[in-house]
Amino acid sequence: MLEAHGLHKRFGDHVVLEDISLAFPAGRLSGIMGPNGAGKTTCFNVLTGGVRPDRGRVVFDGEDITGFPPHAVARRGLARSFQLMNLFDEYSALENVLLAAPAVRARSFDMLRDLRRDADAQDRAATVLGRVGLRGKERVPAGRLSYGDRRALEIGLAVAAEPRMLFLDEPTSGLGGEGTARLAELVQELRRVLTIVVIEHDMAFLFRLADRISVIHWGQVIAEGTPDALRADPWLARSGLGAAV
Repeated sequence: MLEAHGLHKRFGDHVVLEDISLAFPAGRLSGIMGPNGAGKTTCFNVLTGGVRPDRGRVVFDGEDITGFPPHAVARRGLARSFQLMNLFDEYSALENVLLAAPAVRARSFDMLRDLRRDADAQDRAATVLGRVGLRGKERVPAGRLSYGDRRALEIGLAVAAEPRMLFLDEPTSGLGGEGTARLAELVQELRRVLTIVVIEHDMAFLFRLADRISVIHWGQVIAEGTPDALRADPWLARSGLGAAV
C-alpha cells in the first residue's frame, strides 16, 4: 500500500536518512524500530508528509505523493498519531472526534456547531470512541481524561478521519504496564480493518503485534523481517540492539 524508494534527507551537514527503501503491505501491521537518533522519526515524517525528502520517492496506493503536505496525504487516506499529543483540551472527547471528521476538515471549524446538532454525526463519533475504549466518556473534556485515555482519544481522532492506513508514532510513550496492555488490545482490534505502521521504543509491544519489522540505524535500514527472524539475526544479537530484540 505504501512504498519508499531511496529516501535521502540531510539537515545541514548531518545526513539523517541515506537511501532508505521500505514497503508496507496492505492488511498488515508493520513496525519501525531503532535507537534514539537513528533517523526513524524523520523517516516517519517523510512518509506522512511532515518533511520533504532531498531525494527519493514515496508512493501511496500507486500514486507518487513525495513532498505532499500532511493535509493532502490525509485526504488520500493516510492518517497518523503523534508522539506529542494534539488534542483540544477544552472540548469534550466527542467534540474532538467531531472535529476530526472529514466533513469538518473539508469545510471549517464553523461546521462543528451544525455537527453538535447532527444526531447521525454524533452517533458516528460515539462509535469511534467506543472502538478506542472510551464509551461513556463522550462528554468528558479531553483535558480531564487520564493519560492513557488521552492516548486512546488521539488514536480515535486518526480513526475518525476514515483512513485506509494508520501510522502510530510511539503510541506507548508515557504509558505504564496496564495502559500499554490496553493499547495493545486496541491496536489488535484496529488491525482487523486498517493497515498500520508503528514506530515504537517498547520492543515487547512491537514484537508482540507486528507482522514485519524494519530496523533503522545510522539513517539506513540495517535489517528487516518477522519478529522471529530478527530474534535469530546474529548481527542484531551482537549489536547494541540485541538486548531489546
